[in-house]
Amino acid sequence: PGRVCLPLGWLPDESIGDSPLPEAISPTWKAPTSGGSTGRPKLIIAGDPGVIDTDADPGMGMVRDGVMMVPGPMYHNAPFSYSTKAMVNGNHIVTMDRFDADATLAAIQEHRPTWMLLVPTMMLRITRVQDHRSYDTSSLQVVWHMAAPCPAWLKEEWIDWLGGEKIFELYAGTDAQAVTVIRGDQWLAHRGSVGKPIYGEMKVIDAEGNDAPAGEVGEIYMRAPDGRVTYRYVGADAKTTADGWESLGDMGWIDDDGFVFLTDRLGDMILSGGANIYPAEVESAIDEFPHVRSSAVIGLPDEDLGNRIHAIVQLADGFVVTDDELRGYLAERLVRYKIPRSFEFGTEPLRDDAGKVRRSQLRADRI
Repeated sequence: PGRVCLPLGWLPDESIGDSPLPEAISPTWKAPTSGGSTGRPKLIIAGDPGVIDTDADPGMGMVRDGVMMVPGPMYHNAPFSYSTKAMVNGNHIVTMDRFDADATLAAIQEHRPTWMLLVPTMMLRITRVQDHRSYDTSSLQVVWHMAAPCPAWLKEEWIDWLGGEKIFELYAGTDAQAVTVIRGDQWLAHRGSVGKPIYGEMKVIDAEGNDAPAGEVGEIYMRAPDGRVTYRYVGADAKTTADGWESLGDMGWIDDDGFVFLTDRLGDMILSGGANIYPAEVESAIDEFPHVRSSAVIGLPDEDLGNRIHAIVQLADGFVVTDDELRGYLAERLVRYKIPRSFEFGTEPLRDDAGKVRRSQLRADRI
């Protein structure tokens, strides 16, 4: 096994040359799956070949021969992509078998990374560590977060802790048709925004299929520069307009200055009593409550309202919270019709290591 055997006395044909074989280059450099937050994950095959220009600026605030902290799972697109780029630029990468907030803080203090990649779920768990500010995080110069909406109060906590000039947010899909970026100090002037497009184009289309005016919520569509093909799907079809705009299924709006704001996933929006309710907004308010580790808000059938708002809440081990306590807390943060009618408490994780929650499955399990 493992050996190549040739017949005794075999000689190669004289027509076979001994010049070097042409370099074999893969037509695609990666083929990750989507997050699967609204259904079965699809395979996304990148449109770029397996070639990296090691002389080019690595971008994203990366340095050469530095130290990066990537606590997310390598089977997700962002940790894999940025770690690959970092490795070919000589970086030492600090990873984890599984994300743990205390271990992450200890690793930052020990390995002194200058660059780190997180998702909001990780950011929340780190801030829930009682003495998280006592760790030496002075080496960090660039902290990126992406993959899910970040609650405003949580982002403010990180900006206050590390400084707005170090916190960066990126919004895009694995498909990479378009990308927005915003730095923390810019975010303070445009609170809640994910930034302006730095690659490709974005626009908002309303329920009638028309371009939505500034400030109106609709479905976000993207288009790559010059019609460039950035990917192809296996296991799904792209949602595309006739003139080449594509949707990832996100809802949001764009202000007069071109800053993009997200509300939620189109498939997760809840219609209750004639009002559109975005789970991410309600979850953001719930997650701010002490001892809450995460939450997921879904709509359950209701004869009167069509759907009633139901919150599934993951608590820290050893803590008890009542419906009335949480409902009273939310009354100071949400309008009345957005406050869940029912709560369900537990300690089982609701999100995966990439911060994704599968609300459709949670809903199906409860109907």
